[in-house]
Amino acid sequence: MNTQTYSCIGIDIGKTNFHVIGLGADGAVSVRSKHHRGGVVAALVKLDAQCFAMEACGGAHDLARRLRGLGREVRLLVPADVRAFVRTQKNDYNDAQAIAEAALRPTVRTVPIKSVEQQDVQLLHRARQRLVRQRTALINQIRAMLLEAGLTAGKGRKVLRRALPILLEDPGNDLSARRRALLASWREEWQSIEKTIAQLESELHNEARNDPRCARLMTIPGVGVLIATALVAAIGDASEFRHGRDLAAWLGLVPRQHSTGGRARLLSISKQGNTYLRWLFVHGARSAREHLDRSQHEWGPWLDELEQRLHPNKATVALANKLARIAWAVLRHGVVYREIDPRQKGLSSSASG
Repeated sequence: MNTQTYSCIGIDIGKTNFHVIGLGADGAVSVRSKHHRGGVVAALVKLDAQCFAMEACGGAHDLARRLRGLGREVRLLVPADVRAFVRTQKNDYNDAQAIAEAALRPTVRTVPIKSVEQQDVQLLHRARQRLVRQRTALINQIRAMLLEAGLTAGKGRKVLRRALPILLEDPGNDLSARRRALLASWREEWQSIEKTIAQLESELHNEARNDPRCARLMTIPGVGVLIATALVAAIGDASEFRHGRDLAAWLGLVPRQHSTGGRARLLSISKQGNTYLRWLFVHGARSAREHLDRSQHEWGPWLDELEQRLHPNKATVALANKLARIAWAVLRHGVVYREIDPRQKGLSSSASG
């Protein structure tokens, strides 16, 4: 067994092969090796290192859990931060060395290691998202085929669902036998997709019902089962974020900067971070804007003033930013959202036990 102590071990994760670089106490490369997926854990535990570092990706969490279970310290790094440490040409060993060097810098951001349960919930969301896209594509194809036959249905998925049986049974329309048979098969496919989506959503509802963190998040206006379960699966208790604005920035809901010479210039939102979560928060904010009773809720005057000076879409994003910050407070401090009496002036949204 190698008795040398390494300051950090950088691991470049691949589909089959893993490239490893070990840095000694002086920062020089002391070990350079390549391992197959089946034997990488056994090879890594033989190395006496202060920490093991990897870029955060889908396959990193499983390996990180295995190493941590064996008593090793593991750091998952943000890939964008590692890129600056890659020297000369890009290859697997240079990537592993860049990971090891970046892990030794205190300013490089880390990603919390996800549990199996968190990844399972994320899989439910991804499966549902894929099916929703398939359903939308199928509905658009049905509408296009009907339009070619001179037939139209009103806006909305529910309207089309009610109209399909009538169109199929109407012998007086211009649908040919082939189109009628194809439309019937598409209708069955649509029903199958809807059934699977309902099953996935039922699992997400059960997850939200059994997780107290999700229950606390759903006390926030505009936050439902999808946002609550997706956010908990992505960030857990939000301990990696020091402030609510850090979470909003991670979601890409803050202005992008292009400042120089002491002159600050703010552009449109950065759209960095988790695209799916940002999409959910924006839709949650849009729902809150449309359905919130502004005469009774503390956000009413703020929203009214916001919409007077901003485009509705910008107001929606501003509210999504607000929701993200409140969600951070709810998760970080283990509290529930508390609505403030609108008659109390000078107070903003808060979370309280």
